[in-house]
Amino acid sequence: MKDNSLSNILNQHESKEQIDGQLYTLNLGPTHPATHGIFQNVLTMDGERILHAEQTVGYIHRAFEKISERRNYSQITTLTDRMNYCSAPINNLGWHMTVEKLIGIKVPKRVDYMRVILMELARIGDHLICNGVTGMDAGAITGLTYMFIERERIYDMYEQICGARMTTNMGRIGGFERDFTPKFHELLKDFLKTFPARFAEFGQLLERNRIFMDRTIGAGAISAERALSYGFTGPNLRAAGVDYDVRVAEPYSSYEDFDFIIPVGTAGDTYDRFMVRQQEIWESLKIINQAYDNLPEGPFHADVPDFYLPEKADVYQKMEALIYHFKIVMGETDVPKGEVYHAVEGGNGELGFYLVSDGGRTPYRLHFRRPCFIYYQAYPEMITGSVISDAIVTMCSMNIIAGELDA
Repeated sequence: MKDNSLSNILNQHESKEQIDGQLYTLNLGPTHPATHGIFQNVLTMDGERILHAEQTVGYIHRAFEKISERRNYSQITTLTDRMNYCSAPINNLGWHMTVEKLIGIKVPKRVDYMRVILMELARIGDHLICNGVTGMDAGAITGLTYMFIERERIYDMYEQICGARMTTNMGRIGGFERDFTPKFHELLKDFLKTFPARFAEFGQLLERNRIFMDRTIGAGAISAERALSYGFTGPNLRAAGVDYDVRVAEPYSSYEDFDFIIPVGTAGDTYDRFMVRQQEIWESLKIINQAYDNLPEGPFHADVPDFYLPEKADVYQKMEALIYHFKIVMGETDVPKGEVYHAVEGGNGELGFYLVSDGGRTPYRLHFRRPCFIYYQAYPEMITGSVISDAIVTMCSMNIIAGELDA
């Protein structure tokens, strides 16, 4: 294990007597805009060189796991989409799959494909922001402004599904509240037709840009061995050369039906993380096209009246529907006893839900495996010895989302 203690670093640097009066402490965060979130790093600096770093988390800890233990299973969706709010539908749908796994619900094939389309749109939106802001932190703001336009087009599609844009409350346990609307189909077809050319322009702006490459190649590098020892997943692990992807390792939502590759890097530095996300956007487009072209016919939710709200017209006219409606809204539906773990490939890594049920109406215990919380622990090691400007682009390329980091 690498010794990153301040005393060891100072011993390697030069003697204590030589550097007395030359070092200073710099607070990077918690409110500096370059941190892209509310978290702090206390840096020991020699000029612009970082000798030691210590991170502080918990500034926006909202106790989501404990709050969830006092809510019924449907209400927890409004908490999950506030973790990684850059790709909220993945969080929502991952939670619904966890509950379905506990209950033993098998959803129709159409639901699987609808979920895949929305999760891959969310992945594209997440990566657009991460890579756009990485470019901005290196001094190129134009790409970010153009990619924000494309992200807004994705949000327009979210709005057709659930009426919301950012914190989406997407889907329901067992499927969706409603089918894709005609407007959604129109927006998706237009996006699939026009986005590739626009995204290619973004790639031309940065991928072979000499200034951007000089700023990012070698910055914040981590080896595959160190990444695995920290528990990295997602693009940050794949950038280090490990081809682990939950969609392939443990397929869910019919991902085994689709043909796509897992992009990997070699150096595990900021440039590799940027390029892995660039390639993953192309792969997500490929998956969406396959899912949409082969979207099955059939119902958009499973036959689970205990968890799926009946049609409003039936509530007004049928006693059975009224009873189900009341039980769901008031959270009076018991679930089986059990213990499950379900993971999905989130925008920034393996997003897992560990759920323990005692047979009641709320979870007995619930833990979210937030990828940000795990890989952020490596940040001091990744920036020690570098200059402050490298620390900024490294932080951004790791895609640290404060809402998920603290939960």
